[in-house]
Amino acid sequence: MVKVFQILIRTFALAVSAAALAGCGQRGPLYLPAAPEATQRATLPETLSPLETAPAAPASAPR
Repeated sequence: MVKVFQILIRTFALAVSAAALAGCGQRGPLYLPAAPEATQRATLPETLSPLETAPAAPASAPR
């Protein structure tokens, strides 16, 4: 009886793992966006260490 219980638990764990892997990620091909809006986005190194990035551009002077 213990073997049957182990088989059921392993089957359930495998099914949950397969469902989780199938449900994550982006559908379709991966691509690098070429739109002008994408040039202002942070790069991967900038998101991993935001303190080491260059400072933002200064705000315009008040009128």
